[in-house]
Amino acid sequence: MRYFIAILFSSVVSFMAVAENFTISGFIKDAGNGESLLGASVYVQETQKGTVTNQYGFYSITLPEGDYTLRYRLIGYADVFKKIKLANSIKIDLELGAQQIEMKEISIAAERADKNVSDTKMGTTTLEVEKIKTLPAFFGEVDVLKTIQLIPGVKSSGEGNSGYYVRGGGPDQNLILLDEAPVYNASHLFGFFSVFNADALQNVTLTKGGMNANYGGRLASVLDIGMKEGNAKEYHAEGGLGFIASRLTLQGPIKKDTASFIVSARRTFVDLFLREPFIPKNSNAIGNSYFFYDLNAKVNYKINDQHRIFLSGYFGRDVFRFNSPNSDFAVNIPWGNATVTARWNYVLNNKTFLNTSAIFTDYNFSFTGGQDAFEFKLFSGIRDYGLKSDLTWLPNQNHTIKTGAYYTYHVFTPSSVSARSGDVVFDLGGIVKNYAHDVALYITDQCDITERLSVDYGLRYTLFQQVGPFTRYVTEPIRDNVVDTIKYAAGDNVKTYANVEPRLNLRFSLNDVSSVKASYTQNYQYIHLASLSAVTLPTDIWVPSSSIVRPQYGVQYALGYFRNFKNNMYESSVEVYYKKLTNQVEYKDGALPENNVGNNADNQFTFGNGQAYGAEFFLKKAKGKFNGWLGYTLSWTERTFENLNFGNTFYAKYDRRHDVSIVLSYALNTRWTFGATWVYATGNALTLPQSRFLINDGFLLGNSNVFPGTIAFEYGARNSYRQPAYHRMDVSATLQGKPHKHWQGSWNFSIFNLYNRYNPYFIYFDDVSNYAAGQIAVQAKQVSLFPILPSVTYNFKF
Repeated sequence: MRYFIAILFSSVVSFMAVAENFTISGFIKDAGNGESLLGASVYVQETQKGTVTNQYGFYSITLPEGDYTLRYRLIGYADVFKKIKLANSIKIDLELGAQQIEMKEISIAAERADKNVSDTKMGTTTLEVEKIKTLPAFFGEVDVLKTIQLIPGVKSSGEGNSGYYVRGGGPDQNLILLDEAPVYNASHLFGFFSVFNADALQNVTLTKGGMNANYGGRLASVLDIGMKEGNAKEYHAEGGLGFIASRLTLQGPIKKDTASFIVSARRTFVDLFLREPFIPKNSNAIGNSYFFYDLNAKVNYKINDQHRIFLSGYFGRDVFRFNSPNSDFAVNIPWGNATVTARWNYVLNNKTFLNTSAIFTDYNFSFTGGQDAFEFKLFSGIRDYGLKSDLTWLPNQNHTIKTGAYYTYHVFTPSSVSARSGDVVFDLGGIVKNYAHDVALYITDQCDITERLSVDYGLRYTLFQQVGPFTRYVTEPIRDNVVDTIKYAAGDNVKTYANVEPRLNLRFSLNDVSSVKASYTQNYQYIHLASLSAVTLPTDIWVPSSSIVRPQYGVQYALGYFRNFKNNMYESSVEVYYKKLTNQVEYKDGALPENNVGNNADNQFTFGNGQAYGAEFFLKKAKGKFNGWLGYTLSWTERTFENLNFGNTFYAKYDRRHDVSIVLSYALNTRWTFGATWVYATGNALTLPQSRFLINDGFLLGNSNVFPGTIAFEYGARNSYRQPAYHRMDVSATLQGKPHKHWQGSWNFSIFNLYNRYNPYFIYFDDVSNYAAGQIAVQAKQVSLFPILPSVTYNFKF
């Protein structure tokens, strides 16, 4: 570690003794709407080096005095060349116009053509939102989270589900950011859709390995999603009508080229059809009501060339209600997210860029049920108040230095219950909350050591402190009965953890078209998602590290070979990884959510270790009328818990030996685009009974009625059974309407599960015994969720 810090420090100061240089800096925007362009390259032809814009479109490059030719480039935009005579530092702001591309030149990437080979990062994928919209959609609803499941190393959590697992990590080990604000539950409709409305999104970047030091708090991946800024040139509206939801987006200038806004809303209308006259009075569905909605909004204002401010927010909610038409029984289950991000960009000088953000995020779930005079409530959630500042310094062509500080104040509501019957209120402990401070400091440097060797390395210091007010319930080691309590006053230190996390990414170019990359990453995770289910549900609870729950720790080693063919038309890569995990969290066998009443949630946990390893193969055709990619993952994910499975190692529930995805797109002409996806995955791991027996002999009543007693099951080893393999094909066709002066429409036709595969959703057991004959039999039955499902969506812009 001491050697690592010494290298970092010497690298930071190495550029002090250089000859006099000058800097070219500025912002690059879209000429059509004025939005900042992320990842646009600025290439110096004479030095054959360059830089790329950050997420706000800012770039800076430092060169010795001289004459240069600059090439400004981003796939999908016309290249701009500028000849300059550099004798002093200059500022060049630029707008790139959309390129009129022939059909044979269509590309599926929004980044420099050889980025996969030349970049130091590995395990990082940037998705183009407009391309996502042409892929087959579940019920016609475009979903970012389902699209990233088609990338090697990312696995679906189940049929139709937007949850995902990355390189052996659990669902809580994925950091999901929307305009820098964490999103703690990214699902609508109990996981079948994500909360991200594609019409409001500008860029989507997934990092599954080689995480930079500016990211932290999770072990597996970072999904960084940026919202559109709004058209600063003219007013636009777009939307869509689909089977599940309708949506509308409005955007335009508040002050042309200075301030803009965007508002995007989406709502389902399923609830409108769960009532008369669509459903008969005697139907079992009468009384049901379900809908979800979300709202994205953003405004930005350019104060001057140095200062710019942004304010963005998201609010979404799922609401499920049931009111029995024949009784007083009623259930109300709302849950959802809210985020707000306020950002200030400050260009200190032509080499230094500062972004400071204030962040609020809130996730909550509640359940209210009752009948007659009895009412029962259950609620949980997590709320964050955060402040962060990131500084980027570009001293010369060979260094990009970033440093920053983060602070978050967490408020956890792990699980609280209340109940009443008439005027009688039952004392169930009231609302229980946990509090914690979360601090991080980091520094990282992306350095070109030689023409062939580049390194991106840094350090992240983290501190997590649980504080009062808090009541610790002390339990017996075996029976878990509460025997004592320890009370902490507001602000008292309950438990503090501090750690240092080194990060390293290395790239060695073998030649112009191939490179070898390696990465080493250490991460600590201080907050944990406790789940009793095989998939992520709104009922899962977030809990902090405490005196019982130690921070999760992960270390990942990765090595990759990257090669492009035919002038970057084809991209290929092979990545292998090994990940070691400690302090993993699971519920104890037999634990129930109601056990949290008068107790701490973490008293129900047990802890263990794990490992994940595998290889990922990727081949992409990036240009042409016909393009797409093929991904294959071979992997193993194992867990070992002293108190589970008799201490024997078992495969995690999301272990998949084989995972295949094929994504194809064909642009027939300027109006018709066809898409297809095919996925295959080894079946989920389950724990099923191996044998059964009667606890008592039962008895006969009369000649026919039989009361057999209770059938008991003897279960096999944990996750020792595999469901049948999962595979499915989806297809789509997009028809662009004939363009009009102020209107553009398109139709998207999709078929989900084209060949009607009955994929397993869950397995249950049906008692088919003949007790009169003394025969006991239980039959396993598979439940499949979705047959072949066609859908049609109409999208429009004006």
